[in-house]
Amino acid sequence: MTLVGDAPGGSAPDALAQRLLRSTARQSYDPEVDLDWSAPPVPGLWWMQPERMSLYGTPLWRGLSEEQRILLSMHEVASIASVGIWFEIVLMQILLRDAYRQDPTSARTQFALTEVGDETRHTVMFGRAIGSMGVPAYGPRPTPHRLARLGPLALRGASAYAGILIGEEPVDRWQREMMRDERIQPLTRMVARIHVTEEARHVTFAREELAKAVRGLGRTKLRWHQALTAQVAFVTMRSLVHPDVYAVVGLDPREARRQALGNESYRETIAWMGEKVMPVLQESGMVAERDRKVWRASFLMR
Repeated sequence: MTLVGDAPGGSAPDALAQRLLRSTARQSYDPEVDLDWSAPPVPGLWWMQPERMSLYGTPLWRGLSEEQRILLSMHEVASIASVGIWFEIVLMQILLRDAYRQDPTSARTQFALTEVGDETRHTVMFGRAIGSMGVPAYGPRPTPHRLARLGPLALRGASAYAGILIGEEPVDRWQREMMRDERIQPLTRMVARIHVTEEARHVTFAREELAKAVRGLGRTKLRWHQALTAQVAFVTMRSLVHPDVYAVVGLDPREARRQALGNESYRETIAWMGEKVMPVLQESGMVAERDRKVWRASFLMR
C-alpha cells in the first residue's frame, strides 16, 4: 500500500521528495527561537484583518465599538488557530498511518515523516500563541470534533490529499495576506509567516499525491472520494469560527453565527481563500456536480 492509497503505479518520484527535503533543511523555523514570546501586544493593533472577520459589515458589527472589534479579532484568530491544531492532528495521523507501511529509506517516506515533524511544531506554536493571548482554544464544535475521529480511517488516497489541500491552502492564502498587513499584531504576523513558509512544501507534496491518486480510479471509487472531499470542505470551512467567540463582546452566539453565515462579506472571504485550491480540485476531478449544494454550503464555491 502506498501513500496514495488507491493510486496504481507506486509512489511519487523521489526527486520531488528529495527537493522538498533539501528545502526543509535550508528554510525551517524553530518557534521557540524565532518568536519573541515575551513581547507584549501593541495597543490598538488588530489580531487579524478586520475585513476578513465573520461579522464584518453586519448589523452586529456596526453596533460594536472599535475596542470590541479588536477584542473579537483576537478571539476569532484564536478560534482559527485552534481549528488548525485539530486539523493538523488529523493530518499527522493520516501521514503516520501511511508511512507505517512504507520503506523508511525512501525520500518520499522521509519527507512524509518530516512533514509530521513540521506539523508537530506548528501545533505547538499555535497552542502557545493562543495561550499567550490568554483566550480559550475553542477548536471545532462537538459534532465535527467527533466526526473527525473517523478521518484517519475514512480518508485515503485521493480524498486524503484533497482533504489536506482543503485544510491547508485556504488558510495559507489568508495568512499570506495577514503576514504583510502592518495593522496586525507582530505575534500573529510572524506565526503566519512561519506557517506559510513551511506549508508551501506540504502543499506541493499534497498536490503531487492527489494527481497520482486519481489516476486510474474507477467511477465508483471516484464518486466515493468526491463525496468525502465535499464533506471535508463543508465541515472544515464551517468550523473556522466557533460561535462562542461572539459572547466575549456581549453578543448572542446563536444570532451572531446566523448573521455570520448569511454575511456576504464573509462568504466572499471564504471563496477568496479557496481561489487557488478549487481549480486544482476541479481539474483533478474531485468536485462533482451532484455535490454542488455541499460545496456551496462550504462557501468555497459560489
